[in-house]
Amino acid sequence: MGAERKKNVSKIQTTYVEQQEYAEIASARKRKLLMRRLSLFLVFAVVLAYLMISSNISQTAKLEAKIAKKKQLDHQLADLKKQQDILNEDILKLNDDDYIGKLARKEYFFSEKNEIIFNIPDEKQEN
Repeated sequence: MGAERKKNVSKIQTTYVEQQEYAEIASARKRKLLMRRLSLFLVFAVVLAYLMISSNISQTAKLEAKIAKKKQLDHQLADLKKQQDILNEDILKLNDDDYIGKLARKEYFFSEKNEIIFNIPDEKQEN
């Protein structure tokens, strides 16, 4: 039984057999069209997912950059508020005549009557 036997079977040519052959051909076509539709849907879904993921990543990067910029500007705002408080205190002090007199004597070496100014250099400046 090593050799295969040829099959000499002929097909039955009836309407039922023809209908079954057409049904098989039609189901094969439907399966082929279904596969095409599914593959097209898959390609569309992949492209849509890629676009959504890439836009999400780019928006996340932009958001992180803006958060970092906001932190930097918040620190800068805090520094400016401190500086403004210091300047407001200086304005209040400059409205006082005694403070202006002390400042003039200290910075510009002005003196009151019968007062002698001695200029003593700082130790850090000598080194």
